[in-house]
Amino acid sequence: MSLDENRDFFYMIKSVAIQGIKGSFHHIVSQQFFDKPVSINECLTFDGVVECVLNQQNDAAIMAIENSIAGSIIPNYALIDNHGLHIVGEYYLDIQHHLMALPNQTINDIKEVYSHPMALLQCKTFLKQYPHIKLIEDKDTAEVAQRIQKHQIKNVAAIASRLAAKLFDLNIISESIQTIKHNETRFFIVKTKNSEIPIVEINKASVKFELDHKRGSLATILNVLSDCKLNLTKIQSLPKIETPWKYAFFVDLTFESYSNYDKAKSIMKIMAQDFKVLGEYKNARL
Repeated sequence: MSLDENRDFFYMIKSVAIQGIKGSFHHIVSQQFFDKPVSINECLTFDGVVECVLNQQNDAAIMAIENSIAGSIIPNYALIDNHGLHIVGEYYLDIQHHLMALPNQTINDIKEVYSHPMALLQCKTFLKQYPHIKLIEDKDTAEVAQRIQKHQIKNVAAIASRLAAKLFDLNIISESIQTIKHNETRFFIVKTKNSEIPIVEINKASVKFELDHKRGSLATILNVLSDCKLNLTKIQSLPKIETPWKYAFFVDLTFESYSNYDKAKSIMKIMAQDFKVLGEYKNARL
């Protein structure tokens, strides 16, 4: 993402909540997205991240939302929606997973690998080559690296970032072990209030709506987007727990003209149920 020259809005953000600790990919995003350094609040769960923003402990939060290998992180869509959070920005980070352990160990010495479930999923092809290794899901990639170093745990490896290996003095046994070498994760920057980005800077939006169970209802909405010259870049369905077999749709839209988007938005408010704007922000993929 090439940082926009007009980022005055983001100067107001002094602290952010992240899932994970220093050395995690969320931490890396906090370093790269903002023009000025921000303090971070380390949380081991996304629920904790959201709580820190809701109780105004932090100005904003960084939340991973989808990965190019593993797909959408659906629970995070629900967290953003259910707690009325607003997406004020996005960032795409190249994710390189490295297998790391204490020095002077090889892959044959490793009996267990701990990491976040998404990291394990993204590296499953590599890990299948070593059936002697037990895979164990954990809360955070960097926290595992920190634990190995703190307790000097041998025969155990972490899958984490190069920054984590550097921070916790671990040796990288194998580099870039993710299944697909070009591996990106998309992150949202969220706040409790709408962005103050000028309309002229906004060219992407995330919206949510529901539709009746009748033929062509989704196709009709998609035609509206096309007629208004909007580009649908993502559509994700999420089941409504309280109403079996009914779904909410989360949609990302890009556009050149805000007026075209505004027109489509007014039509969707009429045609769809429970229409909601989750965020209007700058497209990071230009």
